[in-house]
Parts: sequence; C-alpha cells; structure tokens
Amino acid sequence: MKPAAAATPLLLLVLLAAAGQNRAQFGSSLLDLSSILPALSRPANHSRIFHAVMFDAGSTGTRIHVYTFIQGDSELLPVLDNEMFHSVKPGLSAYADTPEMAGHTVRMLLKVAKKTVPRLDWKRTPLVLRATAGLRLLPADRAQALLDQVQLVFDESPFLVPDDAVSIMNGTDEGILAWVSLNFLTGHLKPQTQKTVGILDLGGGSTQITFLPTVRKTIENAPAADHVARLDFLNTTFELYSHSYLGSGIMAARLSTLGALSTDELEWRVFRSSCLPSKFRGEWSFGGLTYQVSGDPDGQEGYKPCYQEVLKVVKGIIHQPDQLENSNAFYAFSYYFDRAVDAGLIDGVKGGAVQVRDFRKRAKEVCSSMTKSPPSSPFLCMDLTYITCLLKDGFGFKESAVLQVRLRPTSEPVTGTLNPLELHKCLESYDRSKDK
Repeated sequence: MKPAAAATPLLLLVLLAAAGQNRAQFGSSLLDLSSILPALSRPANHSRIFHAVMFDAGSTGTRIHVYTFIQGDSELLPVLDNEMFHSVKPGLSAYADTPEMAGHTVRMLLKVAKKTVPRLDWKRTPLVLRATAGLRLLPADRAQALLDQVQLVFDESPFLVPDDAVSIMNGTDEGILAWVSLNFLTGHLKPQTQKTVGILDLGGGSTQITFLPTVRKTIENAPAADHVARLDFLNTTFELYSHSYLGSGIMAARLSTLGALSTDELEWRVFRSSCLPSKFRGEWSFGGLTYQVSGDPDGQEGYKPCYQEVLKVVKGIIHQPDQLENSNAFYAFSYYFDRAVDAGLIDGVKGGAVQVRDFRKRAKEVCSSMTKSPPSSPFLCMDLTYITCLLKDGFGFKESAVLQVRLRPTSEPVTGTLNPLELHKCLESYDRSKDK
C-alpha cells in the first residue's frame, strides 16, 4: 500500500471526479468542476470508501492509476488511502497507424482496475483518460482516431464513464493542476501565502514549468500572455508563471539533437551525434517511427561537443524567467527522476535532493567514458547533457540550485486543510491570460 499522501499531478482532478454520484454531475471541461464539488460532502457509498481510475497517456508510455479514497470529515476533501499503479510502453502515439492497438493497450490495463476495485463498486467508479504531449504532437485527425478507440473500450467497460472522459490535456492545464496538487499536498496552498513550491516536469514530448514568482518583473517580462496564469483563492490572486514547451520533452529533444525532427527519409539515413558512443550504431523508436542512429566515428565525442549540439535545441526556445534562482523551492518529476536514478544521483524509490551541478558533473563522467565503459543506455550522455543544458541555459537555474527530484508528488506534513468549495473557487477562477 502506498502512503496516503502519494499522488500524481492529476490527483486533484481524479479526486474531484471520484466524488461524483452520476454521469450528469461531470463537467465537460478539465477545470470546470462546479457540478462535481457539491457531491464532496456526501460519501460515494455507505462504507465511506470509493475509487477512481485514471489513465495518464504520455508520449512514451500509458499509465493506469487506481485510487482508493476514504471520505472522513464531510467538510474536507477525501483522503487518498491507496494507489495501484501500472504502466506499459510504448505510448498511444506509437499506434498512430494502427489505432485499434491503442484500444487493446487500454483494455489490457483495465484488468488492473478490475482486480483492484471491488465488483460491486465498478458502476460508480469513474474512468478517465488524459493524453499529453504524445498526442498533442500528432496531426489532429490521427490523434482523434486514437481517442475514439479508447472511448470505445471505455464505453464497453463496467465502470462509470463521465462526459469528456477521454481527451487531450492542454499543456498549461497540466502544469497548473500539478502546481495546485503539489502545493495542496505540501500544505502551501493557503490564503496570503508567500511560500510555495515550483513544478518542473520533463516528459517525452514536452516540458513544463510552473511557479509563483517572488518578483513582479518575472510576470511583466514574460515573453507572451500564455506564460502567465491566474488563480483567485481565498481573496488572494496567485499570478503564476507557467508554460509548457511542446517539442522540448526528452525524447523530442533527442530527435532535434539528431536532426531527425523534420525528415521523412528514414529507411536509408543514419542520424549521427557526438552525444552517442563513436562506435555505436543501432535503432531507436519513438512516436511509432524507427530511426537508425549512431555515434560520429570521424568526429568528436564527449560532453563538450554534445553540449553544443543540445544547446541548439534549447537556445531561443526556452525562456529564462527573471530571477528564477531567487524563487521558491522546486520539485522535479518524470524524466528528471528517471535519469537521476540512471545516473546514480538519487534513490530509485524515495528520490532525493539534486543540485544542477550534480547533473552536469555526472553528464561529464558518462560522456567522457561512454566508449571505454558503455552506459546502460547509449543515450544517457545525451539525456543528462540535455537536462543540464535545459536547467542552466534554458530556464536559467544556477548550478547551486537544489531540486527535490521525485517519481511523483509526495507530501510533507500538511499544515492545513482545504475546503472543497474553496478549492472549487480556486480552480473555477483559473484564467489563462492569453484568453483575454
């Protein structure tokens, strides 16, 4: 059993959905929760235990989370009691040419939900899928074909299928929900608070940053209105710096570094990089396509030439928020965690604190020895170098900056509680400035 405070960035969305009583109570929009929240004061069943099933369809894998909640005090949000988690690779976007396989993947993962949720609770357990950058990168018609297959599987399942149960999540919504979830779990989401934690998320297809700036010019100097999001909560307006960079996830960055992002000539072309071992040659698949890749036998290899390659992927694309180094603590998730584990920087279960210079130092070590001592993955040099470049030359973190790297959001001791109606006000008032 996982700790009661464990959660994914989508936990609040699932929690609110799980408290609904029937199909009509679910809003059609990700953040339109007005019709859901009134049900939070009523237990979902007489035992005061209820469940929810969330699919997180990422660019490199599909993950199912089966949550068990306990409704305690009727005025508070339910408590997460258990989370059953399972994942499969590749992501749904890999089946763009065979969308029926996407349905097969979801159908197989639903077996986890059927084994976890008691049969008597199936019909009142909501079932939701949110896709992220993998499907956002696909042409609209191909992405919709995948979603349609998932919807068919959902409709034939014994679970409660809300309206808009299957959809692609906007990148900014993804960052906002992650920020709200983490700050709620860590007890920072309080009126007039000046201390919050920021979110860094590195997926396969996109990367997100969301934080509450400590200086006004961070908002004033934001490059565009879609870098700013506002939340009105308990008579306080949180003006967040938040942006999702589609195409800057770690797998998409590999494509850009290799020069393979916009080419159709895959059958005969070999994509070379000094970030790969000079004697390496192999195949690498992403997004349903397979690429022939190799090191550069006639060129340089190692950290410095690799850094220059990935710098071209970061410079001019990632905006550096003003005085980011002076803002609040940051938590980093997804591939930040995976590569920190691969590099031996943190524990593979608990995670840990990592300085930006730790990523740089380990990248240098891996890149300099990858021919004599091949790493577990030929891409480890490239990935660690990209993370270093993204944090330093992209977002502008100092090398001394400390990141709390975790598999998923976890809670520190919660110092306060959040009334569901207050949470509703917070999310209902969420406004992306670009829509004004």
